[in-house]
Amino acid sequence: MTNLTVLPEVPSFDLTGKKALIVGASSGIGLASACALAANGANVTIAARRIAELINICEQMREKGWNANYLKMNIAKVEEMISIVKKNGPFDILVNSAGLARHTPMIDTTIEDFDEVMAVNVKGAYFLSQAVAKGMLNSGKEGSIINISSQMAHVGGLDRSVYCASKFAVEGFTKSMAIELGPSKIRVNTICPTFIKTAFTETTFNNTAKMEWILKKIKLERVGEIEDIMGAVLYLASDLSSLVTGSSMLVDGGWTAD
Repeated sequence: MTNLTVLPEVPSFDLTGKKALIVGASSGIGLASACALAANGANVTIAARRIAELINICEQMREKGWNANYLKMNIAKVEEMISIVKKNGPFDILVNSAGLARHTPMIDTTIEDFDEVMAVNVKGAYFLSQAVAKGMLNSGKEGSIINISSQMAHVGGLDRSVYCASKFAVEGFTKSMAIELGPSKIRVNTICPTFIKTAFTETTFNNTAKMEWILKKIKLERVGEIEDIMGAVLYLASDLSSLVTGSSMLVDGGWTAD
């Protein structure tokens, strides 16, 4: 008698019952991430500094039948942020899309700009990840921590010395956190987008010379839309990526291929 092949079960994108915190969710990639998770069943908490935008977004999400709440949060205010996470957690999923850039030639970088970028992109991101991880550990939860990094965490870029430095740092602590948290089944990864159409990149896109440079570097010859990030977020948040940790998911149109 021939043995029948048993087909493998396909993991699901379904996030029903999962509690997700999305920081930097008032616009752009953070907003797209929140929508992707909520549309697939997660109970999302959106957080940012701009409370009016959060209220409006939350209302629209609820009109779609999604589970959504909001919190005012500034990750640069570390002690306050830690307290907020502890009070409202534990969470199963974190997407940290909060970020700051001060693009200038290296020779013109000021101490103030350097400190402000590092306070958000490195210090804030580090302690946000730590705060969410503590909640997971204390409650015995498995989970997924996703930091929105950048293709600039893997290459250099014009006028981006400080920004690149901050994102290289995120890649470093992500790998170390993944090693430490792995035995507790808490996964830590980054998503590294190319230039995405957001308010954050509007100034760059209005510069003809910089747009020529960007499109020359992106092999698919187009900049990204916020919807281009949704698949990566869903993948890393769900069971489909259950063996993925300490990794960088490049959504860069081929920028780093050469």
